[in-house]
Amino acid sequence: CMAQYAVVDRGSVVVIDKDLPLADAALFGCAVMTGVGAVVNTARIRAGDSVAIIGLGGVGLSGVLGARLAGAETIIAIDLEPAKLEVARSIGATHVVCARDADCVEQVRDLTGGGVDYAFELAGSVDAMTTAYALVKYGGSVVICGLPPANASFSVNQCDLVGQEKSIRGSFMGSCVPVRDIPRFIRLYQEGRLPVDRLIDGHIGYDELNAGFDKLQNVKAIRQILTPHGARS
Repeated sequence: CMAQYAVVDRGSVVVIDKDLPLADAALFGCAVMTGVGAVVNTARIRAGDSVAIIGLGGVGLSGVLGARLAGAETIIAIDLEPAKLEVARSIGATHVVCARDADCVEQVRDLTGGGVDYAFELAGSVDAMTTAYALVKYGGSVVICGLPPANASFSVNQCDLVGQEKSIRGSFMGSCVPVRDIPRFIRLYQEGRLPVDRLIDGHIGYDELNAGFDKLQNVKAIRQILTPHGARS
């Protein structure tokens, strides 16, 4: 909402700790719920699992934090942009793979001895969905969170799906219940276990809004907080 004020239904309001700065709280309404929730709610990964996170925007990097929180042993971050791969490594990814590499899938299989337990598609790309399916091992699960164009689809080989006992799941907003999960994730953040503040590149006012979008477009920023009243709150 690019406005200084907004009117919302009270059913959409979540009570948060009054000591939490609103600029920090802003992270939890979408990206954190979707990325962290996909890992801990939809997939419910366990300590020791191996995961691949495809797409490293704010949602995908939140997924990396969620995998670290859940105790995944192997966290492989995949993206087209080297700068995003380095951010992922800095917040807990154990390995990074450039999606531009022709042998991207083979690299992941080599790292994991055949594929990951869970592959999370967080890019909203049909190509990323196809890659995610190729990355999971026998009995592995693909969790699709990204939203491609409305008419997009991707295909799988039915014999492979059945013979490899793979599964494909959708995850909308990380299977979250906002009144339950936003306070839970905020508490984890305050305890230092979910350091979502490390995704923030800066705070911008209205006069910097267009420049902020340009930074996102040019991969010069991951998450910027709009402070509509001109100061960090």
